[in-house]
Amino acid sequence: MKKTIFSLVAGLFMLTCFSQNKDQIAENDSISMTTAAMDSIMAEKAKKRQEMMAKIEAAVTYPVLEAGTFSGVIPVEDITETPDPNLEYKLMFELVNFDSDSPSKLDASIVEVARIINLHVASGIPLENIFPVIVVHAGSLNAFTTNEFYNGKFGMDNPNMKLIGELEGLGAKFISCGQAMFFFEVDKEALLPMFKVSLTAQTVLSSYQMKGYVKYRIDR
Repeated sequence: MKKTIFSLVAGLFMLTCFSQNKDQIAENDSISMTTAAMDSIMAEKAKKRQEMMAKIEAAVTYPVLEAGTFSGVIPVEDITETPDPNLEYKLMFELVNFDSDSPSKLDASIVEVARIINLHVASGIPLENIFPVIVVHAGSLNAFTTNEFYNGKFGMDNPNMKLIGELEGLGAKFISCGQAMFFFEVDKEALLPMFKVSLTAQTVLSSYQMKGYVKYRIDR
């Protein structure tokens, strides 16, 4: 009798283990299938991104400033709404962000400034009617520093020099926030020489809007 009971218990134990192993195998297979499916989806998304980038690069134009693909303009046919080319376009750009993980790349915020100017010119506005003011505070200060400062902080020359110089050549005015300079430890000597320093970016933003400037806050 004891032997029979032992055999039944052993059988039940083996059946339970087999069932658990089967469930585990099924779960592992499910995870593998899920991982494979995710890999396939990611690969398809990457392929579509590459195809879209190739399409953009083939179509994009650079009316004034060329600072990579994302500074360009896609031509549009049959436009039915156009800006007045005779107005003065007072454009104020508020820059706040800086990607400290990719200091060797062109700063995305400055590239966006270039794109907006390109868009205005592509829309038929004469370059001489565009008046850019670039207001810099928070982390964005890093993108406008000298090679000496940039090298000391990131171990390389500032890759934004050429684009900043081209913007200056277009007549852009550069203003930094004195409060941000203190908190982010960027002194006047670290900034490029064309910069004017304000007590705070906040009064620059308010006073220039009162002068008729349109504000673009760029969060790149």
